[in-house]
Amino acid sequence: MCGIVGWIDFEQDISRQRPILEAMTDTLACRGPDDCGYWIEQNVGIGHRRLIVIDPEGGRQPMVRHRGEHAYVLTYNGELYNTEELRQELKGFGHRFRGYSDTEVLLVAYMQWGARCLERLNGIFAFAIWDGAKQQLFLARDRLGIKPLFYAQRGSSFLFASELKALLAHPAVKPEVDAEGLAEIFAIGPARTPGHGVFKDVHELLPGYFLVVDRNGCRQHRYWQLISQPHEDAWEVTVEKVRYLLADAAERQLVSDVPISTLLSGGLDSSAITAFAAKAVAEKGDGPLRTYSVDYVDNDQYFQPNDFQPETDTPYIRLVADYFGTRHHTVRIDIDALAEALEEAVIARDLPGMADIDSSLYLFCRELKKEATVSLSGEGADEVFGGYPWFFRQEALATDVFPWSLKVDARNMVLSEEMVQYVRPLEYIRHRYQQALAEVPRLAGEPPEDARLREIAYLTLTRWMPVLLDRKDRMSMAVGLEVRVPFCDHRLVEYVWNVPWAMKAADGQAKGLLRAAMKGVLPEAVLSRKKSPYPKTFHPGYLAAMRQRVGDILSDPASPLRPLVNAAAVRQLIDADSEFDIPWFGQLMRLPQLLAYLVQVDLWMRRYRVTIR
Repeated sequence: MCGIVGWIDFEQDISRQRPILEAMTDTLACRGPDDCGYWIEQNVGIGHRRLIVIDPEGGRQPMVRHRGEHAYVLTYNGELYNTEELRQELKGFGHRFRGYSDTEVLLVAYMQWGARCLERLNGIFAFAIWDGAKQQLFLARDRLGIKPLFYAQRGSSFLFASELKALLAHPAVKPEVDAEGLAEIFAIGPARTPGHGVFKDVHELLPGYFLVVDRNGCRQHRYWQLISQPHEDAWEVTVEKVRYLLADAAERQLVSDVPISTLLSGGLDSSAITAFAAKAVAEKGDGPLRTYSVDYVDNDQYFQPNDFQPETDTPYIRLVADYFGTRHHTVRIDIDALAEALEEAVIARDLPGMADIDSSLYLFCRELKKEATVSLSGEGADEVFGGYPWFFRQEALATDVFPWSLKVDARNMVLSEEMVQYVRPLEYIRHRYQQALAEVPRLAGEPPEDARLREIAYLTLTRWMPVLLDRKDRMSMAVGLEVRVPFCDHRLVEYVWNVPWAMKAADGQAKGLLRAAMKGVLPEAVLSRKKSPYPKTFHPGYLAAMRQRVGDILSDPASPLRPLVNAAAVRQLIDADSEFDIPWFGQLMRLPQLLAYLVQVDLWMRRYRVTIR
């Protein structure tokens, strides 16, 4: 995985501005700690930071190939999982290859097929190609948005980068937010509307889109979307196909020149990926698979089961690790480190995020990176197979807001009256919700209950999953760790999308279809285990620390957050005796995380010197 940067301007000589391009690229050193490179012409500047996973010598970037007098220049962040098939097909057209990297295959694929190459790619990617023959920049992002790509236009300049921090390193891009940006932070956050860069006039290339920049301007095109159609396969065929697609995705994603590991929680999803990875590693004779899990100091003492997190992971992790003979390691985090890492998590995401749910993953990945460079995760299974509580709870199915963010009152109450009038959070939430519903690919004749579940599935795939994919990418890449997500293989997503809900929830179980597909592969105790989300701390000391920090913010005249919030209402939260009945966001984010989110907003505004326009 890598970091990419670029600057196109048909009206000025960029070659004279190399220090700015270098400064932008340097901000992404964490994404690519192993190498860097630049390619600059009069109107085009491209930068790259590289994390070496495959073909150390043959995969250097920016990669340049020529056809006649014209140069084709690629900067690429991602991984292709069908590299060899594409290489053989391209050899049939007479192409020759200097190395064995997927980078070279991607560049040659574009040279052969142009934008149509995207239809052939199986992988995760965000890339840009300067096409010297057409004098245009071509940018593309993978179908589900696993790899990030942001852009901004300032005058005649077009700028792009893997992360917001790289754009902000250009003097023309200011850390400004307007009412819409604040609504993203306080009404939608820590989610983010697809395509929205939060900072004023900064955008995100949407998943499944490509973009072309030339002297005539900037144009976006969609190359992939979900299509609703009747599911014709019988139950047995469906189960077998799901097992095949998942196994194939997991095995393809093991490609690497460095050791592979998996993130293991002992749940159905991570255990399934571990099962396929352990089998493949054993067959290659590469020794036992490395597996990693995260826990918190004293969590066994303070854990409190609830509907959203019914039990601890520890016994299941041990069961799966022993069952597949993995070399397992548990990373334990203490609450002081968790609280301190809130700032590192903000810097990694460039925005306030999921508070300690982010910072714990950052610390986990930082420890994991000491022994591994690539890991596979079970992320995406709940989105694809419908495993979240909101698929089963009537209040979530009946709501007119996003079902993972039902406590809109908690959002409204923390803002000052002036901010409520300026941001209009409830109005903004409902607008974005209706906008998302309007996109749902409907199935003619579908019963109302199934149609509603299709809506929830679409919202989950396109509005909720990006939150977790962003989190996984930013927290892992902040320490130079590559995390892959086999459940997000587009072939699996496309197939399961049209499987009827009665099959997905077979036997009345969440992810009943996935459980059936993994029979005979996983231990029975894991197959029947109730969903338990990513672990969080239950230590009362963490809540106490967040109460103290928010109190300090309210007492600080220099705090940029203080004028935006209703101090009396926030103090009520600080003094509250109990948690919310339901989380204010997702499954995990309750009162400690709401307070921590406010801490992150304050950190973000200070660190990035955010101004409100």
